[in-house]
Amino acid sequence: MTEPIDKDPVHMPPVGPAVHESTSAGGLPPQVIKAVPVRHYGRWISAVLVLGVLALIGVAFSNADINWSVIPDYLFFDTIVDGAANTLLITVLSMVIGVALGVVLAVMRLSKNPVTSAVARMYIYLFRGTPVLVQLFLWYNIALIFPILNLGFYKNEMTDVMTPFLAALLGLGLNEAAYMAEICRAGIQSVDGGQIEASHALGLTGAQTMRRIVLPQAMRVIVPPTGNEFVNMLKTSSLAYGIQYQELLKAATDISSRTLAVMEMLFVASVWYLLLTSVFSIGQYYLERRFARGATRNLPPTLLQKVGASLTRLSHREGVA
Repeated sequence: MTEPIDKDPVHMPPVGPAVHESTSAGGLPPQVIKAVPVRHYGRWISAVLVLGVLALIGVAFSNADINWSVIPDYLFFDTIVDGAANTLLITVLSMVIGVALGVVLAVMRLSKNPVTSAVARMYIYLFRGTPVLVQLFLWYNIALIFPILNLGFYKNEMTDVMTPFLAALLGLGLNEAAYMAEICRAGIQSVDGGQIEASHALGLTGAQTMRRIVLPQAMRVIVPPTGNEFVNMLKTSSLAYGIQYQELLKAATDISSRTLAVMEMLFVASVWYLLLTSVFSIGQYYLERRFARGATRNLPPTLLQKVGASLTRLSHREGVA
């Protein structure tokens, strides 16, 4: 028979503070460790240097020969507003062409058909390898080699057809399609191949698999660089100034040629570009957040949530102080 276990607390090992007292020298409790923060002197020095440079830039612009009162006077001038609207219009339409054609080119390049794959590769090579401004001039001056546009059902002089707007639309849209093709190709290839095989096993055709399985998942990879391309297109559209399209930069320079306020009107155009890019950058953030659903357990906070969290931390610090 087994002997009963002695449950007398006198014979039980010490627990709690008694353990620490028995292991510490002289039976005294260990001292509390005081954490001393590391001094980052480099941060303070770099901050002082950056503030000094910003102060010098501010002093330089304050002493510059710039009529600052002209900027708010022309900020919402009719010509400037119309130019900004034309910039937004050509940007949106060019991106629509670029995204739609880019998806087609990406599918063509990934195709097992050597002809369609070679055509897509050659398109991407040509339009990515030449400057956008050169392409704009080629479209704008195409009447020099094709004076008559004859489509069978439609015939007209090329000078009447190829307006600055159409030349800008073709130049920007077709160039953007080459970059969007590579972005879409990367997004399509990011989808696991096992899902494509499973969809084929379920009887889905290649087009159905691409539309219902591949593209919805590829959007998580495609959306962020597409938003960057849209913001970049807003600024690239200023190159249409070279073919006399009445966009924002062209409107600003036309006014400056009459008023001789060259720098002031360039500042006006810059303010509008910053405003447009800021608005669409916010839209890009929420679009990325939407397509992140299902991919991440915790969605990134919205901009309002970030502001609220910052204010909460600031109030907490002031309360502690």
